[in-house]
Amino acid sequence: MAHDAIRSELTELFMAGVASADPARAVAEALKARPVEVPEGGTLILLAVGKAANGMMQAARSAVPEGVPTRCLIVTNYENHRDIAGVACYGAGHPVPDGNGVIAGLAVEKLLREAGGRDVVLALISGGGSALLPGPVKGLTLADKAEVNRLLLASGADIEETNIVRQALSRFKGGGLLRLAAPAPVRSLILSDVVGDDLRVIASGPTVGPIADLATARRVADKLGIWERMPEAARVAMARAEARDSLPDPDAALVGSNAISVAAMAVAAGRPVRVVEPPLIGPVTTVAEQVLDLAATTPPGTALLFGGETTVVLRGDGRGGRNQELALRVALLAEERGLPGDWLFLSGGTDGRDGPTDAAGAIVDQGSLGRMCAAGADPRALLANSDSYAALAASGDLLMTGATGTNVADLQIFLTL
Repeated sequence: MAHDAIRSELTELFMAGVASADPARAVAEALKARPVEVPEGGTLILLAVGKAANGMMQAARSAVPEGVPTRCLIVTNYENHRDIAGVACYGAGHPVPDGNGVIAGLAVEKLLREAGGRDVVLALISGGGSALLPGPVKGLTLADKAEVNRLLLASGADIEETNIVRQALSRFKGGGLLRLAAPAPVRSLILSDVVGDDLRVIASGPTVGPIADLATARRVADKLGIWERMPEAARVAMARAEARDSLPDPDAALVGSNAISVAAMAVAAGRPVRVVEPPLIGPVTTVAEQVLDLAATTPPGTALLFGGETTVVLRGDGRGGRNQELALRVALLAEERGLPGDWLFLSGGTDGRDGPTDAAGAIVDQGSLGRMCAAGADPRALLANSDSYAALAASGDLLMTGATGTNVADLQIFLTL
């Protein structure tokens, strides 16, 4: 395969961005700057929810003052799940919620409802928490929520739109953990997986507050074209009159983000770089054009560094994710435009999993389409079936990192040689 050394270089840059979002380091630094304090006679409740839960919990436990009684609970995705002594550990489904997530949610609810006024809750929140901790509102089943989630994923909804709808159907999202823990105060440390770092959006804001009211959620579902296809129970729940309780003021701090990871890639690069702002957001069809427009105005040898989170609309029954589809679209568009010279493009999810696949994303180059065709794969037909995984597997272009234990959205690198 061409460009093996350059491919390794780009992969190392990507992993430098991932490493900068190390959840244990982020939590350790935050607790060193502001140590946790528990009143005499109180218990510290450590709750970690999300793909980075293990590392965040590890650092938090190390920072607990000697002699302070603790109760610890983790909810994370199956790829990152492992048993930890002294911690109640739950693995759950992501990106589609499942029954184990419901079981984990009941455990979280019980833990927080038992908290008293002298107890302190330290919530460690990271990306993926929204799907991992499903708590359907009254009248809604897990199957109903899973169907709404499937419709959202297939609709091209961005992360804010997705969370507006999810919050309207959940007991936990949009400040739900604050309600459950009261009167115990809740302090949260948050690792951001969303562009803009809106704390109400990350994991659907379980320790802050809702993004919008129910009327807005209904409008979003209608705009996305999913309202009439949603389960009746979901439509009934979202049509109810507003009945949200007031929330305590959130005590929440951001400890890692996509922008920090992009900056780390720039520092690690051994060549000239250009950090692109604003982040890449929106449909992959549009973003692919933006990437190549910028590539056309960037000198050879200078690496374009991006962060962000794109969206895809599913049009078939294939496998893939937003990073894989973006990479395939860049390769196809580069051929259509007759992009000169040798080039490479990497797009990957920092959690190591792109959509419902085992790949983080892909690295494509000017020879990718030829390798696909030589392997008997039709890249355009596969793209039309939302099967970017099969196309990129045929060309040997999948980016495989395994689960990383963190999640700060996506990173991209474009390099013309």
